[in-house]
Amino acid sequence: MITVKRIVGIAAIALVALGLTACSGMSRQGRDTAIGAGAGAIGGAVLSGGSALGTVGGAAVGGIVGHEVGK
Repeated sequence: MITVKRIVGIAAIALVALGLTACSGMSRQGRDTAIGAGAGAIGGAVLSGGSALGTVGGAAVGGIVGHEVGK
């Protein structure tokens, strides 16, 4: 029998694979900006205990860093 955890895991893998295909047409700098924003959002959420402000702030900072590193 398929459990809920297994269904959620399969759905997460499918979403990640679908998300990676969305980056194929992006420029290198755009891709680096998006990756930086995603990583910053995760870092901000972890460091702030999941607050919305920490997540958005982390995404903003990560996007800026990713944009500048990609130059």
